[in-house]
Amino acid sequence: MKNYMTNLKKIVLLPALTAGLGLFLTSRTTAQTFTTLHSFTAPSSGGLYTNSDGTLPVAALMVSGATLYGTATGAGPGGSGTIFTINTDGTGFTTVHGFTNNGYAGYPVGGVIISGNTLYGTMNQGGLYAKGGGVFAINNDGTSFTNLHIASLGDFDFQGFYCNSDGAGPLDLVLSGNTLYGTTTTGGSAGYGTVFSINTDGTGFTNTHIFAAGALNSSELTTNSDGILPMAGLIISGNTLYGTTELGGSAGAGTIFAINTDGTGFRTVYTFTNGSDGSDLYGKLVLSGNALFGTASEGGNSHWGTVFAVNTDGTGFATLHSFTALPGPYSGYYGGTNSDGAIPYAGLVLSGHTLYGTTFEGGSSGYGTVFALNTDGTDFTTLHNFTSLPPFPGGSAPPPTNSDGANPRGSLILSGNTLYGTAYEGGSSGYGTVFSLSLPLPPQPTITSSAGYVTMTWPTNAVAFTSPPTNGGGFTLQVCTNLGSPVWTSLENLAVSNGVFYFTEPMQTGGAGRFYRIRAQ
Repeated sequence: MKNYMTNLKKIVLLPALTAGLGLFLTSRTTAQTFTTLHSFTAPSSGGLYTNSDGTLPVAALMVSGATLYGTATGAGPGGSGTIFTINTDGTGFTTVHGFTNNGYAGYPVGGVIISGNTLYGTMNQGGLYAKGGGVFAINNDGTSFTNLHIASLGDFDFQGFYCNSDGAGPLDLVLSGNTLYGTTTTGGSAGYGTVFSINTDGTGFTNTHIFAAGALNSSELTTNSDGILPMAGLIISGNTLYGTTELGGSAGAGTIFAINTDGTGFRTVYTFTNGSDGSDLYGKLVLSGNALFGTASEGGNSHWGTVFAVNTDGTGFATLHSFTALPGPYSGYYGGTNSDGAIPYAGLVLSGHTLYGTTFEGGSSGYGTVFALNTDGTDFTTLHNFTSLPPFPGGSAPPPTNSDGANPRGSLILSGNTLYGTAYEGGSSGYGTVFSLSLPLPPQPTITSSAGYVTMTWPTNAVAFTSPPTNGGGFTLQVCTNLGSPVWTSLENLAVSNGVFYFTEPMQTGGAGRFYRIRAQ
């Protein structure tokens, strides 16, 4: 979303220039349009637990044109998860591939990426008795499924970590040229995960990094030099890959790391302390300039997670937001309600100067939120509270249901002015949803001058616009005189005539400039 900001100090700006000078901050409003695009159906009871579309989506979606691609971790025609597509308007849901249960194949926890007509993704388990998972390719029409790599056989160590030569439990992939890069949550010689690369034709599989063995500290946290259990995919910038680990590092609370695409130059960018900075990282990072942004699912001032920023050289770490406390003692999960959410498992998506994300729990009903905040940590807004679920009946009874979903775990994606995501549970059958959240755009004003006055106008039917601002949403016009340290003041003397809002004031001929923006409440 955009703010349209204009300096009307000494010159008259043509309407076409307004937007070009206005991309300083991001506006938003709580008046979003939430839509449940798909509710996953209940599986058959007993046996393989099959259905037509899958259950329990945990990964981020991918968008190509007007089509969303995603994965569901369970059920489907083969009982081991699915790859699906759905149009951005909610029509045309199609199961592209149903993973089979033969030889522990399937259970995709990561999403898919597309190149041409080919989808690439990962299986959490895959191949005949190879429980470590695999990397696959498939045409986007569901034909020509190919295993590009199946994890080698391994075994569990005394701590319960799966050890093998090449990693186990691969997650999201990232593509550069003809090479796919990814992480595995466990496996490798120490059982703490790996970074790998593989060509899109299945050749050239390489472990570019194996996370090191660790030791228990006084808090019974496993510590090491580089981190353990990378629970999110990588991002790429030039020849550098950036990623996170859930735990490990010198404090046992997780790390941010960087490594060159050829496997050289591994370095720990930041080590989390489980203090105000956070701990237990599950989400993918996002990069803007030299700044990395991400989420920690625990830690922070109330121990319910944080949003953070840090420079790529490890300097300038900042906690942008600490999620507020849930009622009752901290128990790790299922803590109740608050205003902003708790346990942000997913990574962030960036648009302009605004970060968007989700929380797994908390919010007004306790089942998670969609939120936004500026990259400097200001203007935190809860955009959507997932609705409540009745108590879980337990036993073999079906899970509780609602209209919109519950407990989102995957990152959002943004296309145009609409966010798309998945909820792990809830929906009409209790097995998760695909949803969209449309963000209203502020109007772009027309600017004219006459007899020493400048006038800005915009149609009243463009958006709900309030003057003076009132509770209930809409947009308002604001002014400041210093963009270096802006203090924005809402203008209340707006007029309406013939279906048009307008604001008029004398042109400024000296002194400080006057800068304007249309701001969502």
